[in-house]
Amino acid sequence: MGRAKVKRKSTTVDMTAMCDVAFLLLTFFILTTKFKPDEKIPITTPSSVASKIAPEKNFIMISLDKNGHAFLNSDMVPVKEQALDLINQEQNLGLTPGEIHKLAVMPIIGTSFNNLKAYSQLPVAALNDKLPGIPIQDTANNQLKVWMKAFVSVQRDLISDDPNAKMAVILKGDNVAKFPEFKNVIAALTENSILEFQMVTNPEGVPSGTELWKKAQSEGAKLEPVNG
Repeated sequence: MGRAKVKRKSTTVDMTAMCDVAFLLLTFFILTTKFKPDEKIPITTPSSVASKIAPEKNFIMISLDKNGHAFLNSDMVPVKEQALDLINQEQNLGLTPGEIHKLAVMPIIGTSFNNLKAYSQLPVAALNDKLPGIPIQDTANNQLKVWMKAFVSVQRDLISDDPNAKMAVILKGDNVAKFPEFKNVIAALTENSILEFQMVTNPEGVPSGTELWKKAQSEGAKLEPVNG
């Protein structure tokens, strides 16, 4: 009796469909990824074992570079515009609505009140560490205090309409920034009743054997040992 022949099946797999899916996903991630913009002011932040992530929206960031120059940044253009309008009125700067809007959409503010009108005409490429920064060295003329007062005033009006409209304050200081300038930045915050803010640091491992290490271990976290 003859034996039935088993039909051999091809072992090749058509990967065309998988390749299509892979390229579709790759295209999706490329189009939706939010790339980190180039930093206009180079700042080397101090190291820290803190793991809290700084907010990416509804924030005001104060940057202090190695030369003690202060800069302001915020993702909230309407809030910046209202704060600029208040400062324009209080300081009699003579800024037009168009100039106020230009300043509000700029990635950083880094000059004195008297130079804001000329500053509004600068191209984005000129916004770098060559800027003089917001005056903070003179305690009697700490213009950062005026800026924060304006932001607090705008925030107060926003919260009255929406309790969730609270703004986060972030401080990003260079590792070699001098203490007097840093102290004046803190004064600009505390004198406007801003007692909560986050520091931007460069994350590093937790030294083994420390209290923080023991706490993390007890909570089940897996930490690589670091010699501290």
